[in-house]
Amino acid sequence: MSYAIFRVEPINKLSDLAQIGSHNKREKKAYKSNPDIDITKTKNNIDIIPLSEKYIKGFYNLTKEYKKEHDKRMETMRDDRKKTFKQMLDDSNNVVADELLFTSDNDFFKGMSKKEIKKWADTCMEFVYNDLGYKKEQILHATIHMDEKTPHLHCVVVPLIRKFDKRTNTEKWTISKKQYIRDKNHLSELQDKYYERLINNGFKLERGIKNSDNEHISIKEFKKITKKLDNRLEKQNYLMTRDYEELEEKLKTSKPTITGKEVKIDKDTYDTLNRFMSTSKQVIKEIPKNQALFNELNDYTHNYRQLEKEKHNVEIEVRKLEIKNEELEKENKRLYDFIINIFQTLKKFFHRLLKIGTKKDKDEVITEIKEYHKQEIYDNEDLHDIADHTSKENEINDYLYSNNYDYDDKDIEI
Repeated sequence: MSYAIFRVEPINKLSDLAQIGSHNKREKKAYKSNPDIDITKTKNNIDIIPLSEKYIKGFYNLTKEYKKEHDKRMETMRDDRKKTFKQMLDDSNNVVADELLFTSDNDFFKGMSKKEIKKWADTCMEFVYNDLGYKKEQILHATIHMDEKTPHLHCVVVPLIRKFDKRTNTEKWTISKKQYIRDKNHLSELQDKYYERLINNGFKLERGIKNSDNEHISIKEFKKITKKLDNRLEKQNYLMTRDYEELEEKLKTSKPTITGKEVKIDKDTYDTLNRFMSTSKQVIKEIPKNQALFNELNDYTHNYRQLEKEKHNVEIEVRKLEIKNEELEKENKRLYDFIINIFQTLKKFFHRLLKIGTKKDKDEVITEIKEYHKQEIYDNEDLHDIADHTSKENEINDYLYSNNYDYDDKDIEI
């Protein structure tokens, strides 16, 4: 029996989306890195949700209102905090899109016409709409690849939604994968629903192995699966060899009696033959499970290589960010020192204004330095330095005295 396979691959950056688009739309003339692709059969691929343009352009068309909202928000943002729409998406911890993959094995598709495969794909899309909850306008592209060893459906979705923002008390656009797939347990529930939908539409399949999300499998789990497979095969090999050798020995000494179309053998040989047949049936029954484990290990190995590659790229990116952070820290210190120097220079300017300025100038200086004091830019000593030996010295002393010794008239006994 074949398995119903539904997987989700996150797409975290727009550059990754572009590469996936190039693969899914077969924009290259040759695929030396993927020998499974037969470019002569690409004409047989079926677009379920077509996309005439490149993935990036299609993505920007799909998210144009989100981009407008972001660009408008950036108009009032400080220059050092401004980001382009692309920078904001790439720097976020969320995905920019999800790739949904639907497939099974060759036995399932064997003998299927193109029309029947299209029916299977339409059932997969019903799952996307009715069980996952995506709308057609959220789907960037959906296509069936018929030019590889096993037909499969790629469906790239953008989980773009309007969400209430408690901080601003308004609705805004965002991309939220968790709106559709909350966590690993929810994904397992969705895979159950996918299996049920296929069964209800007449497709004879088994539920895929639960919790076999190879993207999250650990080395410990990988070794556990490998050991399990080794033990299973070793046990089956031992039982088959044992029973076969025993049967072979029995047949050497046994003298079958042939009467017409009947062959009579002694009971001991008959029992040995039965044991061998029983073991053979059990081993044959276990073959699909063995194959499933083989496939799981094979998929994990492939995903592990991809993760190792991504990990290497992330490490490079982290190092770049560390260097950038060091540069920003140096720049921040330089700006801080520069600002401190400016305020120290201003102290001299304020002091001089209190000496030679007009009454209006002096009043404005007092108002300004009191504000700086409240903001803790200037401390008590700074204000004393500014007002020292000027006509406003007593006013500043009174201001500082009242701030330091606040009291309530009711607390004073006369």
